This record gives sequence, C-alpha cells and structure tokens, in this order.
Amino acid sequence: MKTIYALIIINKAGGLIYNKTFHEGGLNQLSTNDYLVLAGTFHGVHAITTRLSPFKHTQTPAGPNAIPSRPEPPSGLEVLETENFRLQCFNTLTGTKFLLFSETTQANVDVTIRRIYELYCDYVMKNPFYQLEMPVRCDAFDRKLLSYIREINSR
Repeated sequence: MKTIYALIIINKAGGLIYNKTFHEGGLNQLSTNDYLVLAGTFHGVHAITTRLSPFKHTQTPAGPNAIPSRPEPPSGLEVLETENFRLQCFNTLTGTKFLLFSETTQANVDVTIRRIYELYCDYVMKNPFYQLEMPVRCDAFDRKLLSYIREINSR
C-alpha cells in the first residue's frame, strides 16, 4: 500500500509553521518539541547542502549579441530516502520548505507536493487574516489538504 504519512511546512527562517500527520501507523509519533527541532535541523542541513551543491553548467549562447544564461542556483537537499520512509522537500522561491513524508514506493511525490503547495497558495496565502511567517491556522486549508491526501492514501 502506498501512503503519505505527514507534511511539515517550514518558513524561510527555519521555524515550523505547519505539521500534520495523515497516517497514524506509519511513522513514530513525535512531540511538538521534536517537530520544532526537526524543522530547525532540516533548515540548517538544507542550507549547508545548498552551499555544497555545484552549479549546473549551461551552454553559452553563440553570437555576438547573445545574452549569456546564468546558472541555476543550487537546490540543496531534495530527497532523503531510508528503508522505512521517503522525505521529499519542495523549496519555494520565497524560501518556504514543504517536507512530505511518504512510503518509499509512493509514486509521483513531486506532483503531490506541488499540489499541496497550490492548496497552500489558494487557502493560506490568499487568506487576508494570515500573517506571513506565522503558524498556519486555516480550516479551509486543513479540509482541502486532508481531502486530497485521503484520496491519495485510499488508492
């Protein structure tokens, strides 16, 4: 059975702003303090791996008036896979990180995490009462996210 276990959202400063467990039997239960430590630790490791990653070399355009392309910035840690779970990280342009924990055999995790990001944009970022970089407390986002993950986990 393919399962999405949990989601963690980390702000650009490394603070935990959202965490949700979707499948109780999958991962060990963590305390709130453990989630805070996990968010800060991952943020630091991600920053280090971003600096370790080499730049991707691109072809320089030919011609006298051609504009040289800039190399893509390094992305840092994107996937961490163990024998028990897979951690997929989606880093937005603003520095917010979405960490999705799933089974190692889960297919299309990148599509799933981008859809979660779309839900976040639609229901959290467009909420006039949400303050940037603060914990996410949005019932509509919770409902839509839970519905989407239930659909995936029931396949």
